[in-house]
Amino acid sequence: MSAPSTALDRLRQRQPEWAPWLAVVEEVMREAATSRWDAWVPPTVTLRAAGAPLLSRTQCGVDGGSVRRLLDRVIRMAARAGTPQMATLATLSDAQFDALMLFTASLCHDADRIRDVADSCGADAEALHSVLALLPVPFLHGCNRTLSPSIPESWGEGYCPVCGSWPSFAEVRGIERSRHFRCGRCGSEWHAHSLCCPYCGTRDHNELVALVPEQATANAVVEACKQCLGYVKTFTTLQGCPPGAVMTEDLASVALDVAAIDHGYARPTGAGYPIEVSVTDVGAKRRFFAWNA
Repeated sequence: MSAPSTALDRLRQRQPEWAPWLAVVEEVMREAATSRWDAWVPPTVTLRAAGAPLLSRTQCGVDGGSVRRLLDRVIRMAARAGTPQMATLATLSDAQFDALMLFTASLCHDADRIRDVADSCGADAEALHSVLALLPVPFLHGCNRTLSPSIPESWGEGYCPVCGSWPSFAEVRGIERSRHFRCGRCGSEWHAHSLCCPYCGTRDHNELVALVPEQATANAVVEACKQCLGYVKTFTTLQGCPPGAVMTEDLASVALDVAAIDHGYARPTGAGYPIEVSVTDVGAKRRFFAWNA
């Protein structure tokens, strides 16, 4: 699969009308590639509930100023994306809101909190949710870089072992055809069981189907579950794509999502596991003393 920049360039050529939104994604992925977010990754927690991701119930200290600056940039870029829904986000430029609260809400998949903020400032809720979904991505990529060695080899859950998100797609790799799920939020990967729905866990082969859309490439298929009506896009590839390219590869394969939806299947909303992270501003104290110096 492609490197992040190559995948974005290819997607721009195929979908030129997406260029404004892809610019937002590119800005976030450029930030995610920097190592400065790694400094705010919490230490590995060894005593966790069974099946809990590494970030579950951790206390994270991030620099609120960095979060605010990233949020301001993506809000401005998204508001210029050209759609009426995204244009409503311009109201947030003048609104007084807590960037760290929005960061935490997105990190923890708190859709109700995001909807409340959208209603309070007159922004389109779905547009705000789409933009805020990108806000914690640089931090989450830092978490993947730092915490991935701590992922248990025995991890067999359908959700991400780092951040608890559902997989964006699965990869069947190499001649050994090893199967891995990929997380679009943090870029992590984990072993995926064959003939098993990641959402409801059913292994009944009578409930599991494969859809091959007419316009799909030879290496792509949609694996769906008739029991919970969830689906996973699956790609056969020589090796896994880089963490920074997972989100772009997910966008580039939107035709598979459309085909699955047309057949009555859908991705679950929210998180696979509620991580309930507590976030504080580690830069607040530093800014206070600098102001009083």
